[in-house]
Amino acid sequence: MLRIENVSYSYDTVPVLADINLRIQRREHVALIGESGCGKSTLLKLIYGLMDLEQGEIFWENEPILGPAYNLVPGAPYMKYLSQDFDLMPFTTVKENISQYLSVFYPKQLKDRTQQLLELIKLTDFAHKKVNTLSGGQQQRVALARVLAQKPEVVLLDEPFGHIDNFLKNSLRRNIFKYAKDNGITCIVATHDHNDVLPFMDRMVVLRDKGIIADDHPMELFRNPRNLYIASLFGEANSISMSQLKSYAQSDKTIIVYAHELKVSNTSGLAVTVIESFPMGNYYLNIGNIANGESIYFQHHTVLPKGKELYLNISLDTINQRIQ
Repeated sequence: MLRIENVSYSYDTVPVLADINLRIQRREHVALIGESGCGKSTLLKLIYGLMDLEQGEIFWENEPILGPAYNLVPGAPYMKYLSQDFDLMPFTTVKENISQYLSVFYPKQLKDRTQQLLELIKLTDFAHKKVNTLSGGQQQRVALARVLAQKPEVVLLDEPFGHIDNFLKNSLRRNIFKYAKDNGITCIVATHDHNDVLPFMDRMVVLRDKGIIADDHPMELFRNPRNLYIASLFGEANSISMSQLKSYAQSDKTIIVYAHELKVSNTSGLAVTVIESFPMGNYYLNIGNIANGESIYFQHHTVLPKGKELYLNISLDTINQRIQ
């Protein structure tokens, strides 16, 4: 188990993390998610031991994780960390980068493991290319294979798919996270992309205002977001009062409603005037104005002209689910 106890950290005099407490079990896949500057990358570096703790303690099982003030070579040996700058050897080949830490005393195992990882990241044809000739996305794939090469107990991934082409991202996510699960590797991912989280993570830890504001299964947080900030991590969302949604409601309580949950009607519901309509492929994302002047986001299957007046409705099941 990874134990993070009362951890705080500041850059100069600016606090980034305050009193962070977290438990992560062996083999769990956990996402650290939140807006830029919320402390995701900082927390990963503290977990790996790249920086000294200002306050608190971090343990893997019963072994304390200590920073550069205690270790000549920072970084725990049973962990691997993928930073946003990749930390590759640029003038050696892809194959050499991946096999760097594998034992030369077992040449067949080294060859087989390297080939397996090349296939995992879909760079078999680039095995003998020097890393400095690759694109940023290809280098990131090499870095991913390199952190997995030794089958560490824990991998820490900082925005692991940020440079990778969209048409490859989904298959790489499937390959990488399945490989980690199959090999019993604990995986902690700092990301801002919900596509890294919903299909693959066991837990989602939301960071904001120097602390943890939510920690639960990703689908639970998606279905029942506690506030607009959490909902917005999954896509466009709105905070709407019950009295606006249902004129007969005797409550000013607000509920969170995703853009895809609002349905267009020409007869009754929440009155909206369309401001803009954006094509998103198989639907249009629309921005409208409601009576109090606030904006609202909603989806529709066809383009809606600017200035069109219409009504929006939400199912009673969704209302009942969110209002509790």
